[in-house]
Amino acid sequence: MKTWFITGASRGLGLEIARAALGNGDQVAATARNPAQVAEALDGYGERLFPVRLDVTDIAAVQAAVSEAVERFGRIDVLVNNAGYGQLGAFEETSDEAIRRQFATNVFGVFSVTRQILPIMRGQRSGHVITISSMAGLVAFDGSSIYSATKFALEGWSESLHLELQRFGIKATVVEPGYFRTDFLDPRSVRHGDIVIDDYESAAALKKQSISERNHRQAGDPAKLGDAIVALAATEVPPVRFAAGTDAYAAVNKKADSLRAEADLWRFLSVSTDFEA
Repeated sequence: MKTWFITGASRGLGLEIARAALGNGDQVAATARNPAQVAEALDGYGERLFPVRLDVTDIAAVQAAVSEAVERFGRIDVLVNNAGYGQLGAFEETSDEAIRRQFATNVFGVFSVTRQILPIMRGQRSGHVITISSMAGLVAFDGSSIYSATKFALEGWSESLHLELQRFGIKATVVEPGYFRTDFLDPRSVRHGDIVIDDYESAAALKKQSISERNHRQAGDPAKLGDAIVALAATEVPPVRFAAGTDAYAAVNKKADSLRAEADLWRFLSVSTDFEA
């Protein structure tokens, strides 16, 4: 039986990951700003479910939540960094305040939770840090510069974490979901630029229309992603990166081909910058 600590577990991907872990017979500290929502959504799992109040931007709350989980279960085997939201809009349309708020949740919240849990995993000489990034952490999209910036940050951080932690028997995987049928694109989950600039007006309108048309029609099944995360946690040698969904898988391959083609195109200039042999 594994012990999981999952952030943002009251709905969406976090909820389905928690449900899959519990369905696998594991025990879960499922955190959310409103733990009552977790208890209601995951009723019937008895003592194996521990709903915990947590705002990942509050360091004291992070410390308290991790302490409560360890006191309850004695260990943490799998951390799932899932809490986050989408700040959309062009860079110039997004205020400094909105940018800092996005990084506070999507990046520094992840850092704070992981920093509290790593000493526990090091003491155990085992553990798995699974961080939910996005397809937008590998491939940037028009009108998503700040959201992509946070996810690109998690990609580099998690890859380095994989190298730093393997000496302790701790694994690190970053997950890149494509479009999944959750409420991520609902108004309460996604935010748009808070600065109006005429030059971007038509592009912003098209972006909002596209989101509205795609919302709740996404191809990805959140329950199946939950099962996939449980499978990753049971794998002896998990991937450093995992593309979730046919769209994410295609995006990873297209990006790899693009990087190689561009590097080859500019090889003559790249190699010209070394000292002469």
